[in-house]
Amino acid sequence: MSRPPLARERVLDAYQSILIADGERAATLEAVAREAGVSKGGLLYHFGSKDDLTAGLVARLAALTDDDLERMSDAEDGAIAYYVRTSVMEDDALDRALIATTRLAQGGSALASAALRDVRMRWADGIRPHVRDETALDMVMLLSDGLYFNNSLAEPSDDQTAVSEFVPTGATLDRLIALVVEATTRAPE
Repeated sequence: MSRPPLARERVLDAYQSILIADGERAATLEAVAREAGVSKGGLLYHFGSKDDLTAGLVARLAALTDDDLERMSDAEDGAIAYYVRTSVMEDDALDRALIATTRLAQGGSALASAALRDVRMRWADGIRPHVRDETALDMVMLLSDGLYFNNSLAEPSDDQTAVSEFVPTGATLDRLIALVVEATTRAPE
């Protein structure tokens, strides 16, 4: 598969940035074009409407989720540990796509809401074979949600890697992961 044109990616990056920083209402076609450094005509060449921009962002989220699921399945410490560990926001491409898509869903976008449900179901499907039952799966998923949410409690700073004091790190996170893996994995046969 060929790589998308750079201008198209810049437009999606700009749309995503505006959604994260200022919300769905601020992400007008004019604002996105300005942020991307392209003319409105240039934006419309790649995305004929705001709905097309949303579809592009949703496609980006799906591709990033594919990559994440592949890393999860290959994780040396296992899918559960990988999923919990990566629930601590890293301000990476997947985090930004998730936040931007969430902003659209909060604004009423049915496509964005469906995309977020799909991502969550795909992650659950990736973890399901590694837990003993559906309750254990719920535990992993809800713990992940809590870690991700608690990232938002961090004090605003210029440091993009700042983590909230409410999110475990280092050895504390390692112990939490070990406890979750122990509590949720299948009993030996």
